[in-house]
Amino acid sequence: MIGRITDARGDPLPTSTPDACEPVQMNHEIKSIKRLPAISCSFLLLVFTATAQNAAVQTVQLQSKLVNTTLAYNVILPLDYRTSTTTRYPVLYLLHGFAGHYSDWVTRTNVADYAAQYRIIVVTPEGNNGWYTDSVSVSTDKYESYVMKELMPDVQKRFRTIESRYGRGIAGLSMGGYGALKFGLKSPGTFAFAASMSGTLAITTWTEADFQNFKSIRDSIFSTFGPIGSETRKTNDLFAIAQGLSATQVSAAPYIYFDCGNEDIFVSDNIRFAALLREKKIAHEFRELPGEHGWPYWDQQVREVLKIAALKLRAGRLSRRK
Repeated sequence: MIGRITDARGDPLPTSTPDACEPVQMNHEIKSIKRLPAISCSFLLLVFTATAQNAAVQTVQLQSKLVNTTLAYNVILPLDYRTSTTTRYPVLYLLHGFAGHYSDWVTRTNVADYAAQYRIIVVTPEGNNGWYTDSVSVSTDKYESYVMKELMPDVQKRFRTIESRYGRGIAGLSMGGYGALKFGLKSPGTFAFAASMSGTLAITTWTEADFQNFKSIRDSIFSTFGPIGSETRKTNDLFAIAQGLSATQVSAAPYIYFDCGNEDIFVSDNIRFAALLREKKIAHEFRELPGEHGWPYWDQQVREVLKIAALKLRAGRLSRRK
């Protein structure tokens, strides 16, 4: 079974084209994922820089005044970045999930290989467990402001990026999927594309009963957003943000892509969000696919996100070197 794929009208999209998603094969049947031993970060960077005829991977250490610590981020550069010295490239910011870190995308998926097909820069920032939100209780946990006010300007300063909305997108998995769609809807003048894989899209509305088996998530949610019904929860509620968009704001919203596995605990929230976007006539594509909440699924779907991002951000394709 391929799973349900719908467009902004709720109509099914064809799944038999050469570019369509194939079913997820679970039980470790995705054989292309690199499994690397535990090695030092510096050696890991050398490994990925050397093996990525794919793409060069750099790690940047950024001193954040807002978070009051040094936060690292990885940058995956296009194959022709060093030779096309006057070219500016679109950027896709790729956010990690809860209990994850900036390095996850490079070490746990083949994203560097996949990105090598496109003339696009991929940035994977550190968000810790901050839900890409300015915390209501911890004054230095300002991860929404960090991304917008420190990370993005630093990327633009260091790398040849397109510094306009049409050349900027944001995506993520799980917690990062929530963050990416929130950034897209709250800052439509900044992003032309926003995407989520297995997003925790309704996390701000969870009650104590919902957190019964997720104590670590519960603690981070209450620390970040405050008690149920708080103003911070309301202003960061993805459903409320989308529902409150005016017709003018809807027309200015970024193109939204999101998907979720049909065995994922968050699939019902994703289906509800798709219904809301259809109601509001917000341009989007939603895919419900076979799969669970895990890395085999995300490794498969980040390839799709890159493909759609490259199209929406007008990134050209590159021929792979032999």
